[in-house]
Amino acid sequence: MTLELSHLHRRFAEFQALDDVSLRIAPGEFLALLGPSGSGKTTLLRILAGLDYPDRGSVHKGGTDFLATPSRERNIGMVFQHYALFRHLTVTENVAFGLRVRSWRKRPSRAVIRERVERLLKRVQLEGLGNRYPAQLSGGQRQRVALARALAVEPDMLLLDEPFGALDAQVRVTLRRWLRELHEELELTTVFVTHDQEEALELADRVAVMNNGRIEQVGSPETIYQQPATPFVCEFIGKVNRFTVRRTAAGLAAGSWVPDDDPWQGRFAEAIAYVRPEQLRLAVSPGQPAWEARLRHIYLAGSVAHLDLYVAALDLALEADVASEDLSRLGLHAGMDLRVAPRSAVLFPLDGQGATANQERWIWNARSPVPA
Repeated sequence: MTLELSHLHRRFAEFQALDDVSLRIAPGEFLALLGPSGSGKTTLLRILAGLDYPDRGSVHKGGTDFLATPSRERNIGMVFQHYALFRHLTVTENVAFGLRVRSWRKRPSRAVIRERVERLLKRVQLEGLGNRYPAQLSGGQRQRVALARALAVEPDMLLLDEPFGALDAQVRVTLRRWLRELHEELELTTVFVTHDQEEALELADRVAVMNNGRIEQVGSPETIYQQPATPFVCEFIGKVNRFTVRRTAAGLAAGSWVPDDDPWQGRFAEAIAYVRPEQLRLAVSPGQPAWEARLRHIYLAGSVAHLDLYVAALDLALEADVASEDLSRLGLHAGMDLRVAPRSAVLFPLDGQGATANQERWIWNARSPVPA
């Protein structure tokens, strides 16, 4: 059943943790709550878990008041960042804990608990480690134990609070892909809190970007990345080049770059433009709107090369990304001059007070881009 969060507010003293948050979570969905520290992600997760309650607002599931349901009856499994395993219990005892503390009416038999724990340890790739203690496991193995313990109670919803934050990068990549496969296999509703953009974009069906207790945008990873709804989402998700576009006699322009068309019909004098590094094209033909730029440095990062560019006419530093294998084909080297221009951009006009008008967002794409 769909979970409906409506106009949630939560304040701690002078800090507004949640400010009018509304959200729908569909059955079987993998939803990522993404945002910086203090944006309200964990507070929202704790409310779903029954560990906290909003000052105002409601949560309904299938027409019933979810907030009025005691936390132990919400059928939720929760995984914390630092595992929260019982150090004095073995792996088997940790996984079985949620079943063994149930009331005798709901508690499965010992045989059923043992069979379920063995099945879960096999599923999370920890066969043969049931008699070990948490201190005898690696970080990745302990996180798998925490996931198995959350799954042992056969929850309707799995809540994950930055579960991979304490792991090294390689283990984190392996575990999050395994988690996605597990989610699809079990068809659970999963809510995943993270401040790691890559994790959210790779794992989730939908991403809710949070900032200062509010949801800035909800959408698919592709939509969040390619069509950001606010300047915050532009700057928080991935890398981006930012520059000012001003109205001239020729229309909106940033130096010698003049985007075709103007959806605002002269209503705004200035706008802020955002361009992803991979959306800057190089070697633009003469006669097309472009900037004259100096290639200051090339930073190799495996299969991608990050180009540090400087546009002297605008006193503007830009970053462009190209495949490392294209460096030789394009003849790129530090110190050379290039003509560069955006393939696409997201523009937000500035009102008379210098604030961005988000509802007037313009997603611009070049009509006839010239391949680099």
